[in-house]
Amino acid sequence: MRIILFGSPGVGKGTQAKILSEKQNIPHISTGDILRNAVKEKTELGIKAAEIMNKGELVPDNIMIGIIREVLMTEDCKNGFILDGFPRTVVQAKALDALFEELNIKDAVLVHITADENEIIKRLNGRRACKICGAIFSLKEIEGLTTCPKCSSENSFYLRDDDKEDVIRKRLKVYQTNTMPVLDYYLSKNRAITVNGLGTIEEVNENILNKLTEKVLNSI
Repeated sequence: MRIILFGSPGVGKGTQAKILSEKQNIPHISTGDILRNAVKEKTELGIKAAEIMNKGELVPDNIMIGIIREVLMTEDCKNGFILDGFPRTVVQAKALDALFEELNIKDAVLVHITADENEIIKRLNGRRACKICGAIFSLKEIEGLTTCPKCSSENSFYLRDDDKEDVIRKRLKVYQTNTMPVLDYYLSKNRAITVNGLGTIEEVNENILNKLTEKVLNSI
């Protein structure tokens, strides 16, 4: 399976990506992670990206596409992948399609996960991060804990600025304006499915897999 995970902040993309990756034995490609890895590994594109980020500027689409291209050509992605965090604009979607054509990838499907705005705000506002390792947890996961489950730091939990309600609302407005047109782009090409993100994690995951299977069967 070749999946593009799509949805607003807090809709559960990261959680579903992890489960899909394990069930389908395909890599979860977070564009933030691969960008950091390219910089760390000092690939040619990673060096260029580092120079740009060090100036406080955004990494251009052509460099991001180049870095994604490097990852998709690896042996790990031979049988599929889950792309998370890209594309965020129609321009990026078109560039990604050009890359797919170059790599002869014809079966990528965008999975649009939806959730009510109030539920999203509740989820994000109910998260806490570790100021030492950066890991993020729900309040339920760390209830009664004073030590980070990941790095064992004491009293390190805090509410990130971008998980505060006023900031979340601004992020959702930006998403609706800048990113939602990507969904229309893939719907126009009949390459998107929509899944309700409310329900248990496993219910949502089962729904995703069922709809993906149906999509594949209908395209044969």
